Amino acid sequence: MGRHGAVTFKGNPLTLVGDEVTVGAAAPDFTLTGEGMQDIRKADLLGKPTIISVVPSLDTPVCQVQTKTFNERLGKLGDKVNAITVSLDLPFAMKRFCGAESITAMQVGSDYKDREFGKAFGVLIDELKILARAVFVLDSKGVIRYSELVKEVADHPNYDAAIAALSAAE
Repeated sequence: MGRHGAVTFKGNPLTLVGDEVTVGAAAPDFTLTGEGMQDIRKADLLGKPTIISVVPSLDTPVCQVQTKTFNERLGKLGDKVNAITVSLDLPFAMKRFCGAESITAMQVGSDYKDREFGKAFGVLIDELKILARAVFVLDSKGVIRYSELVKEVADHPNYDAAIAALSAAE
């Protein structure tokens, strides 16, 4: 069952697959593929607050700015937090982008295999088969403390609110 009109792309309403996640609830389980083709699971992120920055594709300008902005702002928090950029780009392309742009504060996770993350977090765009732009903050126990689904896919997320939520999470 999709949520039609939950997001727009250049003003056109689109349908999201899956249920919207709820702040205060445990984050759904997921498996992503890291740049070295290793699995990244929710369990791997427990123990520290985590920010998950979801982008449609690192080959688009807003996604690049989003990733660079979070990387820059997260650098100050060092290893006190986990930070991951999620998209449907292949892990190889994600690794190339991060190398070229000196993205060091964020790891990457690709949802290309079965779009499990996109469905679990309710951010898979049915019509385009890519992920909507979103930001989630999990606390060290894997509970969702912040959730932003960016209504217009071409717009930027609220960087300040996401970083503030991450800084407040324990």
